[in-house]
Amino acid sequence: MKENKRLKQKNVSWYFLLVVILVYIILAFVNYDLFSSSLRFFLSLIIKIVPIFIIIVILMVIANHFITPPMITKYFKAPGIRKWLFVVIGGILSTGPVYMWYPLLAQLREKGVNSGFIAAFLYSRAIKIPLWPIIIFYFSAKYVITLTIVMIAFSIAQGIVVSRVLSSR
Repeated sequence: MKENKRLKQKNVSWYFLLVVILVYIILAFVNYDLFSSSLRFFLSLIIKIVPIFIIIVILMVIANHFITPPMITKYFKAPGIRKWLFVVIGGILSTGPVYMWYPLLAQLREKGVNSGFIAAFLYSRAIKIPLWPIIIFYFSAKYVITLTIVMIAFSIAQGIVVSRVLSSR
């Protein structure tokens, strides 16, 4: 049943691509100037974004190779500011759906990891490095850097607040 649904979703993606190509072909015959202008814009966008995507893919492959659950567990138990730094960086670099992380985080909490660190980890997951190229394109690098710094600061602040609220119970 699930495979059939996935197959239909894949087919829909291909149909959409074919429809877009067909629209562009029709546009080329109806209004060639608009078609060429649109094509130039698309190519300039690709030229700007592809190098950033290549860098991000390389960084994600490296992160997925070196960041493993045992390593995360080890650094979650580290003392001091190193722990906060690791938690935030780990949250930023963590990939996949968030619900896949819940079992590991629950195990860490059972082993005594402070809930504040888990909250900071989850908050910092909102920083999505693969989305940086498109955000930079639409806003600016200055905006992305500022937003990232603010989100890192607030992930730590949220972790401290969660830790203090839960420890006062």
